[in-house]
Amino acid sequence: MLAAHPTRTAPLLLGAHLTSDLGPTVTIRITEVEAYGGLGEDPGSHAHRRRTDRNRAMFGPVGHAYVYFTYGMHWCLNVVCHEPGVAGAVLIRAGAVVHGTSTAQGRRPSARSDRDLARGPARLAAALGVTGELDGIDLLDPDGPVRLSLAAPGHDGRDTRAGPRPDGGLGTGPRTGVSGAGAATPWRFWVAGDPTVSPHRRAAPGRRGPG
Repeated sequence: MLAAHPTRTAPLLLGAHLTSDLGPTVTIRITEVEAYGGLGEDPGSHAHRRRTDRNRAMFGPVGHAYVYFTYGMHWCLNVVCHEPGVAGAVLIRAGAVVHGTSTAQGRRPSARSDRDLARGPARLAAALGVTGELDGIDLLDPDGPVRLSLAAPGHDGRDTRAGPRPDGGLGTGPRTGVSGAGAATPWRFWVAGDPTVSPHRRAAPGRRGPG
């Protein structure tokens, strides 16, 4: 499932779990994602213009992490998803903490409620304890420090089917926090009605995705 265009993979990640063992275990159920394409395809993507040291993970094996730094203070976590030879990733924008709430609270002391612990990509990465040191790790490795859990393994143990189907319907719309030509691209997907989904907002001038 991950070896497909990010727009196909993104909605199927809703309801999947991310588990972090970076300290006490924290598990987040994914409720909001954004898809980002590859070279020359998607002006909102870090991989749109060329391959660089920063975005190299987007060109790597599917199922690996692309972790980037933004605004000089925040980390954001993406799952690398693309067709063979093509870059792409899905930004994990928001989720609900389903295990390890007290640990997530300790990492996110400014959160006003448990709903806000992982409501937004930087908050989600912080709740999991994700930093740039994890850029490029295999999220499908069952022994990895941060793991993506989907419904069932495919024939080769890596290609996977959709994650658990969320209770709500599927919401779709333009990206949030992205400016320029990629701002209106309707590649954001979320669990409709879920309180952990982040609100849509305009980006600061010049900001590009993923996220």
